[in-house]
Amino acid sequence: MKILFLGYNKSETRLINILENKGHKVKSTNGPVCSFQPYDLVISFGYQHLIKQETIKSATRPPINLHPSYLPYNRGTHPDFWSWVENTPSGVSIHELDQGIDTGPIIFQKISNIKPTMTFSESYALLLRQLEELFINNLSRIIQFDYIAIKQTKTGTYHTSKDLPDWLDTWDIKISDAKKRYNE
Repeated sequence: MKILFLGYNKSETRLINILENKGHKVKSTNGPVCSFQPYDLVISFGYQHLIKQETIKSATRPPINLHPSYLPYNRGTHPDFWSWVENTPSGVSIHELDQGIDTGPIIFQKISNIKPTMTFSESYALLLRQLEELFINNLSRIIQFDYIAIKQTKTGTYHTSKDLPDWLDTWDIKISDAKKRYNE
């Protein structure tokens, strides 16, 4: 299978090597992409560019995105921060891409047990590991397109980088300290 992997590279995720070791031909890029042809599968993980609807439509099957939040909560940026300060579930999701930001139908999800004594750097690293595990555990179903994507029905939440408070200048702050300061 020919796979386009958008976002993280081999030094940032083990998923590319796993796909290659399974015999798939993987092209990895972090740059803007205008077409998903001639790929059999498109995977977005840590990709920072918006993908246009016509690009999504050029795919032979729905592209998928790996997102470190329990969708529909905390769409967009810094989902781990928002799950704590807004008391929404923390977790990871794999979903199909659509024209919205993290609004596509959900394929697989998992709730995460993040502790408030962790820093945001630690919790984010844990979420990325759990997201990779969720992908690996469901890899054959993803490759075979053997899953049922469930439309997101709840409104959920969405944030951009501009929504972060001005005082948050490090991700090495403990979650409990940040939550307390946010609620002051």
